[in-house]
Amino acid sequence: MPSTTVYNMAGEAIEQLELSDLVFGITPNVPVLHQVVTAQLVNRRQGNASTKTRSEVSGGNKKPYKQKGTGRARQGSTRSPQFRHGGVVWGPRPHPYHHDVPKKMRRLAIRSALSDKVANQSLIVVSELTLESPRTKEIQTILSKLPSANGKRVLMMLPARDENVVLSARNIPSAKVQHVASINVTELLKHDYVIMPVRTVRWIEMVFGEGISAEEASRKLDEETSASEQPAESSEA
Repeated sequence: MPSTTVYNMAGEAIEQLELSDLVFGITPNVPVLHQVVTAQLVNRRQGNASTKTRSEVSGGNKKPYKQKGTGRARQGSTRSPQFRHGGVVWGPRPHPYHHDVPKKMRRLAIRSALSDKVANQSLIVVSELTLESPRTKEIQTILSKLPSANGKRVLMMLPARDENVVLSARNIPSAKVQHVASINVTELLKHDYVIMPVRTVRWIEMVFGEGISAEEASRKLDEETSASEQPAESSEA
């Protein structure tokens, strides 16, 4: 069973976390990764490149010169493709780009990317990732203390949107903050390191390991969090 070290925000190792074999311990399927990444990049294309044919270009309604007697080739319009400012032959036209990938294949690709991160020690798990106020300097200090230092591209995946973390990291070119529900293969492979709290790991294991829905996983996480906070509050009382 794969495992990884859990760090606190000071960069200190505090415990070992065992990870799910189904999600973080499989052999990466490279052909599936390639197909899913290709489909995601294709689906991002707008498909709005367009050119005008000779019937759409403005002008050219009059025959440029008479049919015979000039010694030149006969022409009917100055908007023919061979003329300057003429129409374009076989140019691009607006059309949709779309490539469907089965759900099972998309999930296999995500599990393959996560397993590759664990195998290469590029997955960094922290006990929590929160800030009291948005400060870029604080998030830079946290990143510098974690093994993801050295100016590499870092993807931080949060179990819930945290405005303080989002605002603190948006001015760092090599860092990106993303909600775990938006997990995708392209972002996982594009970044050198992936940083996620323990709650994010649990969410991923429930969705991609146990097969429950994203909404159900988020609800279970909220219930677990509230249940763990109640005994602490009662003991303080």
